[in-house]
Amino acid sequence: MADKSSRSLVLYGDGLARFVDTSRTHIHSLASVASCGFLSLPHAPPEETEKERIVREFSQLLDASEAYSIASGLNAKGSEHQISTLDQRFMGLRAALVTDCSTLTSFGKLIGLDILQLTEICQKSDDSFPSDATASELLRLLGFEGGKWLDVVSLYDTVFVHIGGDNMGMLDSLIGSIMKMAHPGSEFAPRLHLSVVLSYGSVTDKDVSVFPVKTPQDGIKHDAFAGLVPRQSYTMRGEKTRDDVRDYCPMLVAQWQDGVTRRDLVDTFSFEALKKLSGNLVIPADRFIHEVAFKLWKAPKYGA
Repeated sequence: MADKSSRSLVLYGDGLARFVDTSRTHIHSLASVASCGFLSLPHAPPEETEKERIVREFSQLLDASEAYSIASGLNAKGSEHQISTLDQRFMGLRAALVTDCSTLTSFGKLIGLDILQLTEICQKSDDSFPSDATASELLRLLGFEGGKWLDVVSLYDTVFVHIGGDNMGMLDSLIGSIMKMAHPGSEFAPRLHLSVVLSYGSVTDKDVSVFPVKTPQDGIKHDAFAGLVPRQSYTMRGEKTRDDVRDYCPMLVAQWQDGVTRRDLVDTFSFEALKKLSGNLVIPADRFIHEVAFKLWKAPKYGA
């Protein structure tokens, strides 16, 4: 853990996990120095629309599924007055969401996020090096400017950037620019906690066998062995079993903070590499925000 409080930048590639290939060199370079793993999601409700999926999965990342249920009318007993904002839940956490998705904008406001438009931030960029200028603007929101850590109150403790569509190239370039500015030895590298999260978006039955999280021993069902194989922690919430865990197509996550996060053996940001070599294995997606908040001194440690 850092000896001073940090700031967090979360780059969320919504549905982009399918589009990572060998040409995306920057995301692979990040994975090679980061701590990687999976974030498990629940199954999608029947007949869920794409807009609903986008908001529901984002709500999982912020442990705000109850707020999503209330907002979407799934929780008839709830009301907007019962929705807790992020700053209420995490010791005054100041957070912003950068997105061009209108439905995600509405939900972000509901849980207390300041909303910034991604296109507006990108339009401020220099045409010659657009990713560098975009990275600089995002880092400025967190109190990093001119390659320095400004030891003053920043605008935000954490900034979530939602990138969807076919923008894998944009995300990869942005990662490269950020890593260039926050290189080891730079003044603010030990203060920046960078997370890159990629989801698979809408899934089909074909994905079950292509991107399974379970290992062979997880599938043992014989009564004679039932007591010998413990349940994986991602299938539990406290002492209770999670009834709705999707055992395939998890979110992929890489987290890096110079001198703070533990580097694992992952060398490429792919499902296969993370399954075999990641240090974090699988945690529920709704625990992600708790891990980030801990790095910012805004929450107690989740898990071991």
